[in-house]
Formats: sequence, structure tokens, C-alpha cells
Amino acid sequence: MTRPMLRTGPAHSYGWSAGILILALMLAACNYTFQAGAGLPPHVRTLAVVPFENETARFELTQELHEVLLDELPRQFGVNTGSEEYADAIVRGSIRNYGVDAPSYRASDDRQSAEVLERQVTITVQIEIIDRENNMILWDNSSLSARGEYIEASEVEEDGRRVAINRLVRDVVDGIQSNW
Repeated sequence: MTRPMLRTGPAHSYGWSAGILILALMLAACNYTFQAGAGLPPHVRTLAVVPFENETARFELTQELHEVLLDELPRQFGVNTGSEEYADAIVRGSIRNYGVDAPSYRASDDRQSAEVLERQVTITVQIEIIDRENNMILWDNSSLSARGEYIEASEVEEDGRRVAINRLVRDVVDGIQSNW
């Protein structure tokens, strides 16, 4: 009768060691997390949104943009709003440009004029978000621009402006999230 042999040589002990090492690495990897796109740094709990300077002739833009930023940024990042002197981070900037174009039109029946089908509002801003604790810029963009379209026959310029402002704020949120 033949007895099974137990292997106890160096090659066999290396196999066990390698297996244990691989298992330990796999278990360690389970505890690792990556927080890309996490938003603002953990110490930022309050955010001040300063009304933007307005370099355009459209005075209502300052308040309209300010209201959407005040509503969306705290909601998106789970922070509270606060005054500029006590906030952990400050959002500030300026409205650089406002324009309305007619990208979609067709010739009228008399071929002497054009009928506008769609108009497009374009808003360009400069924005920066400053970490007050570390005295550093968390995110900035010197020429962030967004467009809002509206149908000439059934909508008004304010509809296009609202779309453009919402897209601007969405781009700000995306920019902050991609920065981390």
C-alpha cells in the first residue's frame, strides 16, 4: 500500500505565502475608497454666495443668477449658506456678457425679410470659489458661458434667460465636482 506524500519543500511554502499575500491585498483593497467628484472639501460646511457684479445693461441678471446659485449650490453639496465673514467658502464673480441672437430663421414669403423661429440667450460669467480656511481658490472659470434657447412664436426672452442661468449653475456644480 502506498502512502500519500506531504510536500514540505521550499516551493510549497512559497505557494502558501503568495496565496496569503494575495488574500491580504484583496482584503485591504476592499477598504479603499476613491472620492473623485466629491465636491467641496470636507471642512467646508457653510458657503457664502456674493451677488455678482454686473457688467451688462441687464440689471435683473444679478438677482436671478444669485437666487439660483443660493438655491442649488447648498442643495448639491450638502452645505449651509452663511454670511461672507463667517462662511468656510465664498462664491463670487461677475456677469461679463449678455446677448440675444437669432440662430434659426427662414425667409418670409415676400423674400424681403426673415422670420425668426428661435432665439438664443447667451450669458458669460467669471466665477471663483474660495476656501477661506486655506486661503486658496477651489475652482474658477474666467469665461463660463451658457446658452438658453426659446421659440420666438410661443416663448419670451425670460424663458431663454432662465434656461441659460440654470445651465450656468449646472456647469458650476459640474466644475466643482470634477475638480476633486
